[in-house]
Amino acid sequence: MRQSQWDAVVVGSGPNGLAAAIALARNQRRVLVLEGQERIGGGLRTDPSIVPGCRHDHCATVVPLAAASPFFRAIGLPERLVWVRSPAALAHPFDDGSAVLLWQDLERTADELGEDRGRYRALFQPLLERGDALLATLLSPAPGVIRFPEFPVPWSALLHFAREGTRSAIHLCQQFRTEQARALLAGLAAHSTLPLERVPSAAFALVLALCAHLVGWPLLRGGTAQLAARLIDELAAWGGRLQSGYPVHRLTEIPPARAVLLDLVPKNALALVGQRWPRWYRQQLARFRHGPGVFKIDWLLRDEIPWRATACALAATVHLGGTAEEIAAAERAVVNGRMPERPFVILVQPSQFDQSRTLAGVAVAWGYCHVPNGWQGDATDVIERQVERFAPGFRSRILARRAWGPHDLEMRNPNLVGGDLGAGWPTLRQLFARPSWWPWPPYRTPDPALFFCSASTPPGGGVHGLCGYWAARWVGRWLQRLDRVDRLKST
Repeated sequence: MRQSQWDAVVVGSGPNGLAAAIALARNQRRVLVLEGQERIGGGLRTDPSIVPGCRHDHCATVVPLAAASPFFRAIGLPERLVWVRSPAALAHPFDDGSAVLLWQDLERTADELGEDRGRYRALFQPLLERGDALLATLLSPAPGVIRFPEFPVPWSALLHFAREGTRSAIHLCQQFRTEQARALLAGLAAHSTLPLERVPSAAFALVLALCAHLVGWPLLRGGTAQLAARLIDELAAWGGRLQSGYPVHRLTEIPPARAVLLDLVPKNALALVGQRWPRWYRQQLARFRHGPGVFKIDWLLRDEIPWRATACALAATVHLGGTAEEIAAAERAVVNGRMPERPFVILVQPSQFDQSRTLAGVAVAWGYCHVPNGWQGDATDVIERQVERFAPGFRSRILARRAWGPHDLEMRNPNLVGGDLGAGWPTLRQLFARPSWWPWPPYRTPDPALFFCSASTPPGGGVHGLCGYWAARWVGRWLQRLDRVDRLKST
């Protein structure tokens, strides 16, 4: 491997590392991806479950951003995958046995909300008029300035989003009168891990609902590992190379390359690079904050979940949190370092719609709640009590379970520091200036040959590959500069 000079070496093979490698390889660059573990894909893993013949996704299962990603669409990836869409994108049940559903169809969702139908329509209709272009703009390092050329900036929609999204989720919810609308939006915003009183938590609710109305909240038949497999195929088709089981602890262990891209969070990048970066930059990276972790449980069940609100069976994803006020209180407790008695639980029931993941008569499900970063307790009981609250008899159907605390998740994937799935807390400061304020754009570092391409850079967490794509844009400029120098030297 050391006999050839690579244009770029990517350390880490998560969706962003693979996307960066693909973007460079498609521009005729010689690219090598190094992965410390035996399996490529980072969080895009589908593992054998507790019982042979059943499968659980380790991290992501529902991947709307993958279906909507401008980069994945540009390389034709969605067409090479088998998507599974539940009739409704999301269900949110209440204690009285009712539930509100988020449908791909805007009007059908608005009708769920009774007297708030007009308010919901007025909130989302302007965003959906050029929804694909708006989403592509929002998923850029500087919305409206740096963008995909094939997605012209929808200025009216962008201004509407800026007006509504640069608020707290609580402020957004207060515009609605019904508990159904407020709870639906609060649950969407809670994916951010921010306190719902804090800006820009409303933006996360808008983006997730926008994805639901554009592409639904789909799964991949057979598991999320299918996405990793197609990315690997795409890289190989353009001549890129992959090396798994190749842990890198020092820069000297990386084969000679003109550029090195790090699909790593700042903590792990600092451990790798050490003193090669100046002190002022290392101090910036050391101040990078990780958000709450998660506690996740994989379940195998005898038959499907017995929801009191039977409409929950129509959605692959179910939010279990009750009212907007209850969700806000749970997320506030986590940020303040406490484990809530009634956590907000995100539950996914994939085998309800994808039988390839399980055996006859056995249902596959998982659920997680947010916990303080690095929390060492056991949330199994509080999570299962929250499920039982909306699905009486749930516990009697459990055949087997496997729990993952923050430490377990980080041990499996070192980028999940303290169980943080988002590779960094998406505060207003860290939403765009991640992992540092300078140099800009933040894919660059003070060493011109070293770049970040992980979810610790804009646009942040989610399975979309765009952190890697945008990083590759700047690596491409660096390589062009080196090409010009080489040409001058040869003349």
